[in-house]
Amino acid sequence: MDIRALRYFSEVVKRQSFTKAAEALFVTQPTISKMVKQLEDELGMPLILREGRHFRLTDA
Repeated sequence: MDIRALRYFSEVVKRQSFTKAAEALFVTQPTISKMVKQLEDELGMPLILREGRHFRLTDA
């Protein structure tokens, strides 16, 4: 498990936005999305339900 993936995930949750998290971490939005997806794949379950431009956390 990559500590950066956890950091990116926590920033997305904190800011409630992939774009704002990317800006705060000085990376691109696709990088944030990729790292969150890798974290979900590693854990074997979705952590975020994407609903268009919005998202919500899963129970996991």
